[in-house]
Amino acid sequence: MRLSEIHPLFYHIRIKQKWLFRFIQNVRDRKKFAKHLMKTSYAYTCKKHQSLLRRRLGDSDPQLQENKIVNLSIAASKIDGIVISPGEVLSFWELVGKTTKAKGYIEGMQLSRGEVKTGFGGGICQLANLLYWMALHTPLTILERHHHSFDPFPDEGRVLPFGSGASVFYNYVDLRFRNTTEQSFQIRVWLTNDHLKGAIYTNEEMRYSYHLEERNHSFSKQHEKNFRQNEIWRKTVDKRTGNYMKEELLIKNHSEVKYEIKPEMLLNS
Repeated sequence: MRLSEIHPLFYHIRIKQKWLFRFIQNVRDRKKFAKHLMKTSYAYTCKKHQSLLRRRLGDSDPQLQENKIVNLSIAASKIDGIVISPGEVLSFWELVGKTTKAKGYIEGMQLSRGEVKTGFGGGICQLANLLYWMALHTPLTILERHHHSFDPFPDEGRVLPFGSGASVFYNYVDLRFRNTTEQSFQIRVWLTNDHLKGAIYTNEEMRYSYHLEERNHSFSKQHEKNFRQNEIWRKTVDKRTGNYMKEELLIKNHSEVKYEIKPEMLLNS
């Protein structure tokens, strides 16, 4: 058992240590980060996506969803229009910064250490989810992505495959991708009454498109606990010929389920 699991004091010390290490690393790498915002969109579309702002999440307080929308609006404004030039790295936290009360963030839902909690800025993982999903449909290289170690709520209104999101926690649990191509990419994100919307554009027409699919999805029971697993694969398609160029396994999920599931859904029931 790790010290951070024995007493909350050790946990918070470990958090501060990780925060400091990432801060020092960021200072060293600051010149690599994308910083330029441009409100005029590039001409060519790589990927568009949207996600519902309000979904029933178990027995959670609906007010937390309204609070989340406030937090998302603030965070999205820090990313909307960001240009990722060749060689640059997009860092979620370098753009958004710490989600404090002074910046207008309010209490929202957070997932931490296997539990559902609340905290300032809670809910902005939805923005990270959107960015990650869109980036997977581009040639951008994923440098850092974390996922939740548990599945907290049953599917209701879910559009994307299970386990295709991204967890973020300031500042060392980050979402980062690098532009290793010779063209520039631009991210636009905004909110409507019902959706968080986003798009990735580029300044040159794309030769390839990318298609993602879920495979081998199932539930299982292990040591009296329920788990959910799946795989997410990506196919690269030549847009001129329609031919598949390659396919690759991107994500392999295996997470504990925190809600009741029907016995007939279990793989080994």
